[in-house]
Formats: sequence, structure tokens, C-alpha cells
Amino acid sequence: MIDLQQVRLSLSELEQRFARELSEAKSPQDLEQLRIKCLGRKSLLASSIKTLGAFRAEERAILGKTLNTLKAQIESKLSEAKAKLLEQPALAPVDVTLPGVSPPVGRLHPITQTMAEIIACFAPMGFEVVEGPELELEFYNFDALNIPPDHPSRETFDTVFVEAPSPEPRKGKLLLRSHTSPVQIRVMQARKPPLRILVPGKVFRPDPLDASHSFMFHQVEGLMVDDRTNFADLKGVLATFVGQVFGPSTKMRFRPHFFPFTEPSAEVDIACAGCRGRGCSTCGHKGWLEILGCGMVHPNVFKAVGYDPTKVQGFAFGLGVERIAMLKHGMIDIRLFFENDLRFLEQF
Repeated sequence: MIDLQQVRLSLSELEQRFARELSEAKSPQDLEQLRIKCLGRKSLLASSIKTLGAFRAEERAILGKTLNTLKAQIESKLSEAKAKLLEQPALAPVDVTLPGVSPPVGRLHPITQTMAEIIACFAPMGFEVVEGPELELEFYNFDALNIPPDHPSRETFDTVFVEAPSPEPRKGKLLLRSHTSPVQIRVMQARKPPLRILVPGKVFRPDPLDASHSFMFHQVEGLMVDDRTNFADLKGVLATFVGQVFGPSTKMRFRPHFFPFTEPSAEVDIACAGCRGRGCSTCGHKGWLEILGCGMVHPNVFKAVGYDPTKVQGFAFGLGVERIAMLKHGMIDIRLFFENDLRFLEQF
């Protein structure tokens, strides 16, 4: 006597095995083999149909319905799987003996390249790279840097203020930093000398966009503080930088200048590479090109961060990355850096 319960258990196992093997089928040929295995003349389903006559009428009705349902499900799922496989594009045969195709390799942006070159000049001299927030407070951007309340740089035509509540009202309004010098203040507040830091990053000013100005550009700020650093050390560090970036034969000069956060202050010029100091349109017929500002840190800046200006001294300098890149590559329009023109970028 054939056990109905045993037949139904076998059919359940068939259904589970079919589902598993269907998920593993990768081609129409695999589906055809699965169809023969489950629905062919020698399949469990076919042999179960042949045994229907051995059951009582009520059992025959139950088993017949189960067999028909299972057969219809298998046929339906096989048809769906075959249709999906036929929708996929045929893959061309791969000749493994052919040489591979190298994907195109991108390049670093010229600003990134120039910034990396600048950092590589100062890193061997012991300068540590640090970063700070681009969204700043007036205290760090102005007050602690000895910039007076009535200084023109605090006006909206020179600084981008943010219309949002200040998280620290005592430290003034929020703004997009106009230079990387605020990071010097944050580092000096958090650490004690000696310090040698380099601060690369974006800065923002509401300048109209033209060949020589942009509302966003990049700076690298340097700071060195200890108990004996002097202006001669500053000249030596910057001379090394100029020699490595522009060539050892490049002439340079220091011109007296004024910055609120340094005293004495200077601007550094290099001889124009186009005319070798004779004068041309690139240098305004002066023979010199300004590349950075520098000076000895003002005592008021040390007081603002809690340093005793009678016990420490140091220097700071700041340079524009776009300016350096333009001089190195003979460019006359800063906008080229930001237009994403591949004809320009692929030259680097």
C-alpha cells in the first residue's frame, strides 16, 4: 500500500530542490536539464502521477490536485527564468590571449599638485601640516590676530559673513574665513611652544571673478614659534622654499610692508622668469613678482593666545597657492583652475 503522506513529503522535497537548482541556473541549457529532471518521463512527478490509481478516491483527488499545482508552478517558473535569460545581452567570447586594455588614469588637479609641492618643501624642515574649520568666528579671524574693530577687512566687501546664529556670541559673528591664519590661533591656544606648523586650505573673499581674482582660493600658512626664532631664520626658510619651487638661481627680495598680526612685516618678491628682471608685461615692467607676505609674530597675537611675548618669539608667512601655480606655469588667468576644461587640465 502506497503511503499518501510519504508521497506528499517527497513532492515537498522536490519543490525545495527545484527552487534551489533554479536559482543556480545560468543558461537556457541549465533550465532544460532542470525541466527534464523535474517534469521528464523518469521524474518523481511523472512516477507519482502513475501511482494515482492506487489511492482511494478522496486521496486521489487530494494528490492529483497537489501534482497538478506543483507541475504548473514548475512550468511557470521555468518559463519566467528562460525569458529573463533571453533578455540579457549575449556576451561575446573572450580571447584570454589578447593583451589587456589599460583604463585611463586620472591626474591630480594642478592646485593639488602645487599644494603638495609646497608642503614637500617645508616638511623636511620640521613643519607639521594642520587644518582648521572653514566656517570661523570673528575672534579667530580678526580679534586674536590684532586686527582692529574698524579695519576695512572686517567690512562685507572684504569678508563673507554667514547669516546664522553664532555658537559663541562672545567671539563674534560667523564668517567664511578670509585667510588660514585663524588656525594659527587655534593651535597656539591648544599647544605650547615650540611650534612649527603649516596650514593649507581654502579661503573666501567676496571678490569679483576676473583673471586675477576669485571668491574662493587656496592658501598655505606657516608658523614657527620658540624662544629664539628670528628674522634670519624666516629668510633662510623662505629662501629654501623659493629655491626648490622656482629654481636655485631665482633671485628674491624682501620689501617692508604692514600686516596687523606681524611686526616687522615684509612681502617677498622673486625676479620675473619671463624677463629675468629686465621688465615685461607679466611683471608690470617692474622685473619682480610678489609671491607671499611674512613677518615676526606681533606680541599682541601672543597675548591673545596666552603666550608671554617676553619669553617666546616666532615668524609667520602666508602664500597663495593659485599665485604660485600661475607663476610656475606661466598662466595669466586664475579662472582656468576652476572651469574644469579637460584641454587645460590634461596638460598637468
